[in-house]
Amino acid sequence: MKKLMLLALSALFAASLFASSEGVEKKGFLTTKWCAENGMFKDCRLETAVCGFEGCFKSWEFGDPIKENLVLYVHDDGKYYNVALDKIERSELDEALNRNEVTIIGSYDEKKNLIHAREFKAPPPPKKSFFKGCL
Repeated sequence: MKKLMLLALSALFAASLFASSEGVEKKGFLTTKWCAENGMFKDCRLETAVCGFEGCFKSWEFGDPIKENLVLYVHDDGKYYNVALDKIERSELDEALNRNEVTIIGSYDEKKNLIHAREFKAPPPPKKSFFKGCL
C-alpha cells in the first residue's frame, strides 16, 4: 500500500512538473529584442526584425542572414521573454508584431528564458475613426 501511495504521489508530482513547463500562456507586447532593451515599443522600426538594430539597413544587403530576435515584453512581470517560432510561420506573425495584448502559447524553458511558441492570439486591429473637428 505504501508503494502504491508513493508511486501515485510521484506520478502526480511528475505530471504537475510536466504541465507547468508545457502549458505556458503569456500576454504582452511582441517586439524585437533591441527595441525592448532600448524601451522603444510604439516607435520600434521594423528593420530591427530583419537585421537586428536601428539603422542596420545601411549595411545590410539582400542575401545577408536575417537576425531576428523576437521577444514578448510582459507588463505584469516587468521583463521580456525570448520567443522561438517552433510551430508558427513568420509570415503569420506579422499581424502581431509591435502590438500590445498579444498572447503567446507554448512551452517555457526557464534556463534560456525562452518560450517555444506553438500558437498565438493577436488582438483585432484598431477600428478606423473619422476625425470630426476643426483644424
